[in-house]
Amino acid sequence: MIDFEGTKNFILDKLTSELRPELQYHNIEHTLDVLESAERLAALENQNGHNLLLLRTAALFHDSGMLICYTDHEEASTELTKKYLPEFGYSEQDINVINKMILSTKLPQSATTSLEKILCDADLDYLGRDDFYMIAHRLLFEWKRLNVHKTTLSEWYRLQMDFLTHHGYYTRSARTLRQEIKDIHLAEIRELIKQ
Repeated sequence: MIDFEGTKNFILDKLTSELRPELQYHNIEHTLDVLESAERLAALENQNGHNLLLLRTAALFHDSGMLICYTDHEEASTELTKKYLPEFGYSEQDINVINKMILSTKLPQSATTSLEKILCDADLDYLGRDDFYMIAHRLLFEWKRLNVHKTTLSEWYRLQMDFLTHHGYYTRSARTLRQEIKDIHLAEIRELIKQ
């Protein structure tokens, strides 16, 4: 029997107490945001029961590898699921499904199953929301704090334009909910760059 509430409390406590403060984007708020987005999309895509439980677990663990490393944190996340999830009743098969979901979120995203598509769309849900600029700038701030990428604000907007241009939501539900506003953001950024 899987103890999802125990799993959730465990990983959220671990992320809250152990994530570096420099992680202004890949933080507990992002994890909770992805969980909420995944639950919303799962309902719209008619995913429930055991599939929903696995999706929710993948959302909670998808960036947990940030506890270990920044680059390739998705792979580190899968190591943490293998280490901790058996303690909460997850089978090896469950963990394999969860880990495939987590790995599919690595950029460029590579989702093939319905659950992977939902998690990928949930991870980038903010691209088509009103809080897009605020969240995107948290990522820029994180990069600067960690010296991950040296980039000017102008270069940052070009990166965002390129990313939004090439990104596509996998699920019909995400496209219905987010595509229109995402397209507005792209048009705004193109206009900014022109100036």
